[in-house]
Amino acid sequence: MSKTTVRSGVSADQEPTPVPRVPGASRALALLLVITGAAGLLASWVITLDKFKLLEDPDFVPGCSLNPVVSCGNIMKSDQAAAFGFPNPMMGLVAYGIVICVGMSLLGRATFPRWYWLTFNAGTLFGVGFVTWLQFQSLYRINSLCLWCCLAWVATIVMFWYVTSFNVRAGHLPAPNGLKSFFGEFTWVLPVLHIGVIGMLILTRWWDFWTG
Repeated sequence: MSKTTVRSGVSADQEPTPVPRVPGASRALALLLVITGAAGLLASWVITLDKFKLLEDPDFVPGCSLNPVVSCGNIMKSDQAAAFGFPNPMMGLVAYGIVICVGMSLLGRATFPRWYWLTFNAGTLFGVGFVTWLQFQSLYRINSLCLWCCLAWVATIVMFWYVTSFNVRAGHLPAPNGLKSFFGEFTWVLPVLHIGVIGMLILTRWWDFWTG
């Protein structure tokens, strides 16, 4: 006959088992999501306000329209600025808000299942794919830059690589041990290289303007 040890009025076999935190869901990752989400939300909010002002007054000049190249107005007036039939930053208001909520939940020591992290990763993948398309359109079709858009680009790129790194290290995404080790030590290299390539494309696209 087995014995049941009673402590503080609760039997041992009835004591709740602590739920372990998801590996890698650190405070640093949570803060990064909050910061990048807030940066993207700020950019989306400012662009949305300027878009409404532009709709009210076609002659309105956004504050970030500094010269022929850095011209937010040209971006806002383009067809690409409403890729899904409504202003792109309105989608950003929702998407970046979700990122902030995830980050705040992690700061509160929330844990999420594998499917949640993979879905979140898929969302960041869509985001980085969409901003890549916008970067091409901005540089080679619209021929203008928007500083607030650039802030959203950087925020999306950083969050994508760090969420991907977390999923690889936590085993949510299958990967060889070498890749896991790389992400464990050098995750920062990937967003730096990614942003650096975009910076070089911007530099070379308007080289004569920057150096003239």
